[in-house]
Amino acid sequence: MDFASRSTTTSAVHLPRWQGLAALAFGIAVVFAAGFASPAALHNATHDTRHAFGLPCH
Repeated sequence: MDFASRSTTTSAVHLPRWQGLAALAFGIAVVFAAGFASPAALHNATHDTRHAFGLPCH
């Protein structure tokens, strides 16, 4: 089998439009929630997340 006789195929993932819009809405909600949250609340949330993943902190 030589190089010229091989067929190349590409595959793409086609998601329904609502899934993309839902992901976009979720991302915007996270950004706004982080923007309007108090610094202590953000610190505590990220600190707890670090502990949940077993990452070092402080």
